[in-house]
Amino acid sequence: MASESMFANVQLCPPDVVFGLNAEYLADTSPNKVNLGIGAYRTNEGKPYVMPVVTKVEEMMAADRTLNHEYLPIDGLQAMSEGATKLVLGRECSAITENRVCAIQGISGTGTGRLAFEFAQRHHSVKTAYVSKPTWGNHKGMLKHAGYEDVREYRYYDPTTKGLDIAGMLSDLNDAPEGSLVLLHGCAHNPSGVDPNHEEWQKIRNVCKEKKLFTILDFAYQGFVSGDPDTDAWAIRNFVEHGMEVVIFQSFAKNFGLYNERCGNLVFVCANSTIAMNVKSQLKAIVRPWYSNPPNHGARIVATVLNNDALLNEWKEQLKAMAERITNVRQSLYEALKLLETPGDWSHIINQKGMFTFTGLSPAQVLALKEKHHIYMLGNGRISMCGINTSNLKYVSDAISAVVKSDSKM
Repeated sequence: MASESMFANVQLCPPDVVFGLNAEYLADTSPNKVNLGIGAYRTNEGKPYVMPVVTKVEEMMAADRTLNHEYLPIDGLQAMSEGATKLVLGRECSAITENRVCAIQGISGTGTGRLAFEFAQRHHSVKTAYVSKPTWGNHKGMLKHAGYEDVREYRYYDPTTKGLDIAGMLSDLNDAPEGSLVLLHGCAHNPSGVDPNHEEWQKIRNVCKEKKLFTILDFAYQGFVSGDPDTDAWAIRNFVEHGMEVVIFQSFAKNFGLYNERCGNLVFVCANSTIAMNVKSQLKAIVRPWYSNPPNHGARIVATVLNNDALLNEWKEQLKAMAERITNVRQSLYEALKLLETPGDWSHIINQKGMFTFTGLSPAQVLALKEKHHIYMLGNGRISMCGINTSNLKYVSDAISAVVKSDSKM
């Protein structure tokens, strides 16, 4: 008789919502199936997109016989971090020239965000954290695994207007214990697609500054809103220009298409150069027993592009084309739903920003779209605009309209 397994008490963990939905989509045999759940850019042909500038750099790397596979330092490829930091803060940022900034390469957005949370948990006295309601599905898990037991929500998305509840957000942040960690989305809010305007950002900045909130900004979609990385970085640069210490974690999964390379950058803007040096030393102390050092390939691509003006301009043009496609898809879906006389006001589709849109569809309508039309999206009605193209636009809009009209008759 075999002895009982030492793992006998391990329970089956439910699948991740997003990746579980993607598995359902892949298993669906319908020729009409549409995936609006996965947060990855797709071409108008529905294919993954490799940016031409990335291909060019990879060809350069393949021809360079001086490159090797030695370990990177604990803090990663500094040429990448320096270029990425200038990308988010601006080349002329005084915090950079005054050496008040430290940066460290991490494992894309999730890894750099988790590193930021780990640092805050160890070195910041207030153990309360705030995230937007709603926020990206991984944020709460990242905070809790970093040791935050008191994770609260501040009001953000208003389901009535399908826009920003700025009054509720400011009220909740004002009521937060002084020094609390607050997580903001730098642009292209995931999952709602709702971003504050400049005036609203300034009000948010003032509250964060007055309440001495430990301000962390998730910046995974720079360039995906306007097509211009500088325009999309306005809020973060405004915070820094007004003397705030902030933390930014960047991902190059979306805006470089380097999803599986897991390349990210973590930036701390500090009060002075000594603090920046100390912070970086503690970040390295966290990394060493965790994953020791980050991977090279994606970082080398990003560093090469960001530190070469010609390649940087190519990247910006290609990024702009991606953002314009998303904007055009928003307009096309809006016009199709209006043409079909779909009940409701669908202007939020063109007012929201970035890759994602909160459609306003109910969980029952989302389920009907999956079961009757083989259209997959998250249960909260979030869709990735990149999943829509000229080939499936009519099918998707017809299906959404049919489901909404069916509900309105009940």
